[in-house]
Amino acid sequence: MPPKKSTPATKASSTKATAPKSAKASTTSAPKPKSTTKATASSSKATATAKASSKASTTTKATPGRGRPKKMDTEPATKSSKASTKKETSDKSRKTNTTKTSTTTSTTNGTAGASRKRKADEVEEKVHEEKKPREIKKARTTQPREPKPKAPKVVINKAPTTRLNVYVCGEGSSGELGLGTAKNVIDVKRPRLNQLLAADKVGVVQIAVGGMHCVALSHDNQIYTWGVNDQGALGRSTEWDGGYKEIDAGSDSDSDDEDSGLNPRESTPTAIPESFFPKDTVFVQVAAADSASFALTDDGLVYGWGTFRSNDGILGFDETHRVQMTPILIPSLKKITYLACGANHVLALNEKGKVFSWGSGQQNQLGRRIVERNKLHGLQPREFGIRKKVVSIGCGSYHSFAIAATGTVYSWGLNSFGATAIREGAGDDEAAIVHPTVVDSLSDRDIVQLCGGSHHSMGRTADGKCLVWGRLDGFQSGLKVDTLADDAVIKDERGRPRILIQPTQVPGINAKGIAAASDHSLVVDADGKAWSWGFSATYQTGQGTQDDIEVATVIDNTAVRGKQLNWVGAGGQFSVFTSPATE
Repeated sequence: MPPKKSTPATKASSTKATAPKSAKASTTSAPKPKSTTKATASSSKATATAKASSKASTTTKATPGRGRPKKMDTEPATKSSKASTKKETSDKSRKTNTTKTSTTTSTTNGTAGASRKRKADEVEEKVHEEKKPREIKKARTTQPREPKPKAPKVVINKAPTTRLNVYVCGEGSSGELGLGTAKNVIDVKRPRLNQLLAADKVGVVQIAVGGMHCVALSHDNQIYTWGVNDQGALGRSTEWDGGYKEIDAGSDSDSDDEDSGLNPRESTPTAIPESFFPKDTVFVQVAAADSASFALTDDGLVYGWGTFRSNDGILGFDETHRVQMTPILIPSLKKITYLACGANHVLALNEKGKVFSWGSGQQNQLGRRIVERNKLHGLQPREFGIRKKVVSIGCGSYHSFAIAATGTVYSWGLNSFGATAIREGAGDDEAAIVHPTVVDSLSDRDIVQLCGGSHHSMGRTADGKCLVWGRLDGFQSGLKVDTLADDAVIKDERGRPRILIQPTQVPGINAKGIAAASDHSLVVDADGKAWSWGFSATYQTGQGTQDDIEVATVIDNTAVRGKQLNWVGAGGQFSVFTSPATE
């Protein structure tokens, strides 16, 4: 902080000092005027002297101005000294490096020379040495490991052995009758022997009927397929370069032998290549849904191909294959003893009496709830909750059945027409039985076989009774509707019987086998005769007419007359019958 200025103080003191002198001088020298003038001049001089002294004092104590202080005169000398020192050090370093370099060069040259000399000596020594032959090492003799023994195959199923004659009737425009490409294979009004499946050549031992295709197992373990292959149901390639001909609906199909234009690879029964299956695989059963097929082996494994459909179109074969064109093992199924198919779902029974289901579950036909957003989960076979041991299973198009060892019958699935034989919800469009439920009206009837169509069902008892229930307004029951009791039927808003809710026996039949399709039904009796009724627009009843058959009627024509039929199968618009071949 700059020092205080002393000028004002000096002025004040100077004034005070001067004033008394003036007064004193004035008093003393009043009588002498000349002395007064001299004193005044002296006082003025003193005041001027005081001012000059104060100014000089202020100038001497003033603070120096801002800026760098001047460098000392010794700094240049210091820099010069440092530079001189660095130069001397650098010169010494150069001398030292020069000395080291010359020493290193000398040493390297000496070492290299010595090394070359040693190498020359070694070469001379090697030349004079005799070459010694190399010792041949003996190869190690390791014994190969024995392959891990394969687990012995455990056979739990036996394949059928009886060769069969195969008869077909109904619609054949898609090759589902397996009669080849002749023009008279389109509409077959009555059962006809299929010569392409001759017992002495092919030797079919079991057949499964799907919506528009068939699968057959032969005596020599071959799987034959024919019919529609749009979604891989045949399990083999059916590509064909030919075209299609327009079919004249008014032509006489029984007398015209011209070519029909059908794809011969679909309409002709052909075996699936054995290369699709592991060696030594033995099949015991085949099964067919609408667009998928399955084969069961003697050790309980299941192979499948094709796809399942839902309300929105193709659902998929499994969670990774939309359409499976060739057979593939379903790894989660083991120790299976029997398969049953609906339109788009499958049931599998294992040796412990547990039931597995998979496919489309939109009508609750899987016996387990499938959420719509996770509907692909239904494509994985899973066991569901029937606690009792099951001995038999069966399917309708959209519903399912199981028979327990105790005789109790369970059903579940679509129930809008009472096809499950459960009254709950029957008559409502969206009615369904979500979980397996006991069917009281069937549980005391000694049921041994169950099957169904789209909205009606059939059952067979151990003593040969044929029972029917479900939709009846299209003659699906085979009964005279006006003879039914009022409490056994559910009527529509106009008072007409629409649903047969009480399982009712079809009179006059001692049944040995039953089958149902969309809207027609078939039975084979103990005498080897076939019966049919229901929808017949495509001759699927085998009665030779397109008029619906109201009541159960025996099928009689030259092809099957006198034959001992032992099995019947119902497709979407056709039917299949078999009889044991005469040796």
